Amino acid sequence: MLLVVGPSGSGKSTLALAASGLIPSAIPAEMTGTIELDGQDAMELGPVGVAERVGLVLQDPSSQLVMERVEDDVAFGLENRGWPVRDMRARVPEVLAAVGLAGMERRRSRRLSGGQQQRLALAGALAPRPGLLVLDEPTASLDPDGTAAFMSTLGELREERPATVVLIEHRVDQAWPLADVVLALDAGGVPLDVGEPAAVLQRSADRMRRAGIWLPDEDASTRIARKLGKVVPGPSILHVDGVRFGYERAEPVVRDVTLQAAAGERIALVGPNASGKSTLGRLLVGLLRPDHGTIHLAGADPSSMPAATLARHAGYVFQEPERQFLAQTVGEEVGLGLTTEERGRVDDLMSRLGLPLDRFGSRSPYRLSGGEQRRLSLACVLIRRPEVLVLDEPTFGQDRLGYEGLLDILGEHLKAGACLLAATHDERFVRDVARRVITLDDGWIVSDEAVT
Repeated sequence: MLLVVGPSGSGKSTLALAASGLIPSAIPAEMTGTIELDGQDAMELGPVGVAERVGLVLQDPSSQLVMERVEDDVAFGLENRGWPVRDMRARVPEVLAAVGLAGMERRRSRRLSGGQQQRLALAGALAPRPGLLVLDEPTASLDPDGTAAFMSTLGELREERPATVVLIEHRVDQAWPLADVVLALDAGGVPLDVGEPAAVLQRSADRMRRAGIWLPDEDASTRIARKLGKVVPGPSILHVDGVRFGYERAEPVVRDVTLQAAAGERIALVGPNASGKSTLGRLLVGLLRPDHGTIHLAGADPSSMPAATLARHAGYVFQEPERQFLAQTVGEEVGLGLTTEERGRVDDLMSRLGLPLDRFGSRSPYRLSGGEQRRLSLACVLIRRPEVLVLDEPTFGQDRLGYEGLLDILGEHLKAGACLLAATHDERFVRDVARRVITLDDGWIVSDEAVT
């Protein structure tokens, strides 16, 4: 098991695409050097030869889902490899159970939560029993229980040795003990160190920390104390009363939710995958309309507000940030629809988020790393200084420096009176930021508690 760590934009995902044969065969690129699989040059094996040997789970699992039903999506890869029907019927439920999706064979793939989609992508990669398994931040959308179960599965793979595993991960506390080899990359994609995990830590911990790489078991000792101050709530600006919603009327995803949020509040929405966090977030900012109940944002129904008005009252950052990109370049994206005053804030904000326009302005948003895309989508929202900020997994793909920069900027926004609601599985973020935690399960609010 090879663990690959590095700051956002250091080339980790590019390395995964190259190791799985997609670069340069499917994604044009200039490449030197060689990659060998089973002692053979990957370029000479070709796409089919590589696909027979490699399973890949991408950072965005939804991009890998190709069939309408869960069981069909897992079977798709087996069918392409010519598996007998009898063997497929045995293997599909087996691998779904292994990733925590037992009993969901007939569910619609696109109706799964982000974490469930990540498990489904993993099931599809594991099903044909590949010799090489490449995992690009596979726990980013998983709840804590799901992460622990996933790491347990990787631990079993490590013991059984049925495959070589390349694991790219920012959340390294549970991954580090599983690794046989650690590869640490710097911001330019150059190796900082490679070797046995304990030796890498001993030699290069300081250099890795300066590069923005999260290190294991240092959360309590090195977490930066944030000067966000105590919550001083202002007037209530968000009112939710008896809200119910389902993508299909017979299957509610949010059930009879009632809550209020005030200016200056810092609220974490937590709960297991598929508990309704993302759906509730979209309802709060008018991207979805409730089937029952009411939502008032700044005294009005957000789903009925004109888009330009809504953007200055509420901002929403998707779990998949590329879903909200509209322009061809980073500079155009962050400048869309801004007033003259707002345009004057762009350069400073982008620099503080690690995306200075002199370096990133002409780049395509779709060519950014996952962490960089998340910071760009956040910039597009923060630049308008909305009263309510709803973030879906805001720390996904963030290295240490990106995380610290995010908290600095959020702190300023909150001190100015904004209300933050963040759907997150990141326990570190909850401890550092939240002063109120709302827990959802199966669409219900099961607890709503203030924290210190």
